[in-house]
Amino acid sequence: MCGIVGAVAQRDIADILLTGLKSLEYRGYDSAGIATAESDGKLNRIRRVGKVKMLADAVAEHGLPGGTGIAHTRWATHGEPNEKNAHPHVSSDRIAVVHNGIIENHAPLREKLKSLGYEFLSDTDTEVIAHLVDHELKTSNSLFGAVQAASRQLEGAYGMVIMDREQPERLIGSRSGSPFVIGYGIGEHFIASDQLALLPVTRKFAILEEGDVAEITRHSVTIVDIDGNAVERPVEESSFSHDASDKGPFRHYMEKEIHEQPIAIQRTLEGRLADGIVLDSAFGEDASELLSKVEHVQIIACGTSFHAGMTARYWLESFGGVTCNVEIASEYRYRESVVRPNSLLVTISQSGETADTLAALRLAQEQGYMTSLAICNVPGSSLVRESDMTYLMKAGAEIGVASTKAFTVQLVGLLMLSAAIGRHNGMSDDKARAIGSALQSLPAKLEQTIGMDDAIQMLAEDFADKHHSLFLGRGDQYPIAMEGALKLKEISYIHAEAYAAGELKHGPLALIDAEMPVIVVAPRNDLVEKLKSNVEEVRARGGLMYVFADADASFDSDDTMKVLEVPHCESVVAPIVYTVPLQLLSYHVALIKGTDVDQPRNLAKSVTVE
Repeated sequence: MCGIVGAVAQRDIADILLTGLKSLEYRGYDSAGIATAESDGKLNRIRRVGKVKMLADAVAEHGLPGGTGIAHTRWATHGEPNEKNAHPHVSSDRIAVVHNGIIENHAPLREKLKSLGYEFLSDTDTEVIAHLVDHELKTSNSLFGAVQAASRQLEGAYGMVIMDREQPERLIGSRSGSPFVIGYGIGEHFIASDQLALLPVTRKFAILEEGDVAEITRHSVTIVDIDGNAVERPVEESSFSHDASDKGPFRHYMEKEIHEQPIAIQRTLEGRLADGIVLDSAFGEDASELLSKVEHVQIIACGTSFHAGMTARYWLESFGGVTCNVEIASEYRYRESVVRPNSLLVTISQSGETADTLAALRLAQEQGYMTSLAICNVPGSSLVRESDMTYLMKAGAEIGVASTKAFTVQLVGLLMLSAAIGRHNGMSDDKARAIGSALQSLPAKLEQTIGMDDAIQMLAEDFADKHHSLFLGRGDQYPIAMEGALKLKEISYIHAEAYAAGELKHGPLALIDAEMPVIVVAPRNDLVEKLKSNVEEVRARGGLMYVFADADASFDSDDTMKVLEVPHCESVVAPIVYTVPLQLLSYHVALIKGTDVDQPRNLAKSVTVE
């Protein structure tokens, strides 16, 4: 969950590394550091607590020459966020290391290295790597060999880049569970944990596979696989634009990404419907044959993606005609489970590198699932490469830690999957076209819904002094209420919980008073009358409600209830439409609370550790 960037060039590369770190700051922002090696063997290092700007200011003040370097922005796992724990870590004033992931056997390695005379100056697991590589160099004839030898002793998931001041013309990168890309330039090469970090200097990338070790110099890249065999990884041109991380006219990435949802959904639909019907080819070349055999769907995901899966369960059973289970990846991978015949495993992850989801996929592949599908936003990610089928979201880069457009695009992909499976299970063409038409209307519907922004901004003022809140929904709106609660707690730090509204009388009513705002999502559907009864239960106990409702749902504002009218939409896409007002509410409440919207405390965007 940290950002890494490295470069080997003829020019000074501190500015390149800092620019790359700024693009990766969404991956971690507790501390940041940079180290360079000059051609005469001098090692320079600067580290700072806080965001990359603090590091950039220090580099501007002190200078940091050198054509080879590594840089890191940290989300703390081992050791609190302070300067001594910031990367890069150094051994013997020679080896510098940056690392993403967790070394699970760091404690015994630390004791072994202490017995060999190494002094530890930090509380991190990463420092073990630096000392281990330094120790292996004493018996190895190359840095490459020393890193390979050190890697064989490490347990856990990690990505690391190592620099030796005595060999300043090269970097060594090693991948085990944490993503890396190699960037190809002219007379210079780069390595990073995300393409975004390198877009200002190159558009040509190769993705390291699991277990790869790469040696990077100005003029060459050498890669060996997990077995030590020399391999070539394909070099491809990135489709991401250089300005993907530019906020444009918006104050925050989250605001920008909320407003990008109509175009993101339009992009994800392109070429995936014909005559108003979802094409099986949206999920891969062999999708028709595979989807025709599906009798059960198991969805595995984390966080926001889990809520997308929870919503999809309603669609898959209602439209797809198949049974569906949804489980949090970190739970699934650590319990005994039974695989039903002809089961499709669906994994959902914006990054495609979510550690628990990826581990769950690998476990499931040993359990006998008929086939697997990844719903993902990153074409070259591990999840995509290791799944049988793929739905590429095409949402564009999402920088804000609190997911917005990725969630709604995931929902679109899952609704399309439900329709595709449904057609193999007897869904009529008329029903299939009705779903297709509702999907095609979504961009315009979301544009209208974003138009609620001013009204929601005014409503958010009521939350300025609140510390708790309750979200309610019924049916396929219950997971949307869960997502709304997650967004509010993520970025405003207001404690928020979500319940299926029918569960109120089974406990949550005890929480209701005039200080507990209750947010209700109320489209016009078959459950709206039941929902009104639940609203009355809250009203009778002095609760203050905020209802996002269809005009035809017949909710009226009064002293105890504020009703905001949501543009009418087909009920099948209502979960997607009703997500947007809750995103806007959390955004404006966070502004009022004065929190860091894009980089909330204790969180990071890409969760590459379990």
